[in-house]
Amino acid sequence: MLPAILDFLAAIGLPARAACLDAPTFLPGIRITGGELLFDPARLRWPCDLLHEAAHIALVPAARRCALDDALGEVEQDAAAGEVEAIAWSWAAIVHLGLDPSALFHPDGYRGQSAALMLTYSLGVFPGAAGLARIGLTATGEEARDLGVAPYPHMLRWLRK
Repeated sequence: MLPAILDFLAAIGLPARAACLDAPTFLPGIRITGGELLFDPARLRWPCDLLHEAAHIALVPAARRCALDDALGEVEQDAAAGEVEAIAWSWAAIVHLGLDPSALFHPDGYRGQSAALMLTYSLGVFPGAAGLARIGLTATGEEARDLGVAPYPHMLRWLRK
């Protein structure tokens, strides 16, 4: 799974780089520094957490990505780059990669809400998809039909301009 995730991230322009991360990290073995996604192969517990953190980077306007770090405080203030949009982006990524939803919504994630999120998305209810559509990364409902494209979770682009 990790090689597929790393190949995907590199292909969309968000490569993750292996590094020794000795200091504590928000998620096991993952850090964002200067807009770069770093991971410690020895400490990475859940590979799909890389997708979620990559989503936070992808959803920030390109000009601001290089300023991102683990705090992500500025990201949460962007109406289309919050936690719900990062979850929607991550879901689209696992669908694209053909990964099991439980790899994204693992027992240690999402502050105890993993099972509820997995059920929600599995039932076709997609919180955050509207935010992704607002910034042109996907299309939903009538907009997708009008454009003649597959609706979310299909992505038109993976990175915000």
